[in-house]
Amino acid sequence: MAFNVEKAKGEIRKLISEIAEIPEAEITDKALFVQDLGVDSMVALEIVASIEKKYRIAVPEEKIPLMRSLGDVCKLLKELESGK
Repeated sequence: MAFNVEKAKGEIRKLISEIAEIPEAEITDKALFVQDLGVDSMVALEIVASIEKKYRIAVPEEKIPLMRSLGDVCKLLKELESGK
């Protein structure tokens, strides 16, 4: 099954909003979690864990630093889903 980026983007935005307590409207494709939204490392790890659980995937540890924005997360999930 192909990964539906647009559907997932809305789900992930909602998940990030709930965990980080940030209004969904502020979570744009390019808003950086740490610099723009003030997400700290513990919250970021909680977000990664929630994404892994929701989509039943394992994000390799070396890929976690690449998850800097909603756009980055969706791009990485698409790559992981397609086996790149």
